Amino acid sequence: MFSLSSETDSSRSDSSLTASPEGECDDNPIRLQGDTADEFRALLWALYALPHELMLATSQEANCTQLVSLARITHKYQFRSIENWALSALTTFYSLPGMFDAIPSVNPPALPHPTHGTQTTDTTTPSLVQITELAALCEKTELLNAAITRWKRQIGEGKDLALAMHIGERFNLRSMLGLAYHAMMLKGKAHWDSEVTLTRDHKIRLLCGYYNLNKLWESLPSQPPALTHSARCTSQQRCTKTWTTLWKTVLESSVAVIATLQKEDLLGRIMLAESMMKAMVGGDIPSQGFLDGMPHCKESALYATTMKVREIKDSLADYFSDDF
Repeated sequence: MFSLSSETDSSRSDSSLTASPEGECDDNPIRLQGDTADEFRALLWALYALPHELMLATSQEANCTQLVSLARITHKYQFRSIENWALSALTTFYSLPGMFDAIPSVNPPALPHPTHGTQTTDTTTPSLVQITELAALCEKTELLNAAITRWKRQIGEGKDLALAMHIGERFNLRSMLGLAYHAMMLKGKAHWDSEVTLTRDHKIRLLCGYYNLNKLWESLPSQPPALTHSARCTSQQRCTKTWTTLWKTVLESSVAVIATLQKEDLLGRIMLAESMMKAMVGGDIPSQGFLDGMPHCKESALYATTMKVREIKDSLADYFSDDF
């Protein structure tokens, strides 16, 4: 685990061979590469913590930054039981209502101490980026899903879109990546140019997404999703014809329902069409006689619409590719 330096190491010079091996005295400690003092301090805390301190770590008063450091170093050195405990404690903490609400996307820059002039940061709250990195590194699905949900909320609010794109690409988080690209696309080229972290490749993918999604919207009205007919359906041919007309009408009329909806906002349009279909099936708005032609298959029509929306959401990232 922690390797002591060997005197037989061929890379050492003759003078270094006479020095004592690392770890034999305080003046020549074992040097761990790539570990921070906070991470090693967290490991020592876990090994020597008192019972009430361990209980505190699984409560709302937990020091999540310490738990993140602990999970990282125990993952690296394969302290599996401690790693699982730390990840479970983090997952429990962030599963509590509101715990993800105040978490920053990234850590704030260090500020000088008012009296000592040293750099200080808030050590009690890890960032959303840190939580996402840790969950992906340790393959903690439940924690990663919670982080992705928080990212999606950020994207829905139009915040940290470029950062979400980078994180989504780095860890191949396709569901949030597509949403981030879509939201950035709607901001327009002037906004893309103002984002210093966006590369030329990002902008090319955004333009490809704009083109691909517009082509998809043009073809959608004439390509209704497959309809599974009810066993009580007496005329599948008539039902299918009615469904084709209904699908086209709902998609085309959704444009006029919300005048402020951007032309290129395919996701917003298709979700609006789904809402209209739900309202028709539920009787909240008139169906203009369309559902009369498919009385036993209207629930199937709603299901087909919902599945189509899910399909587009799941594959959204694929449209932002020059290989599409």
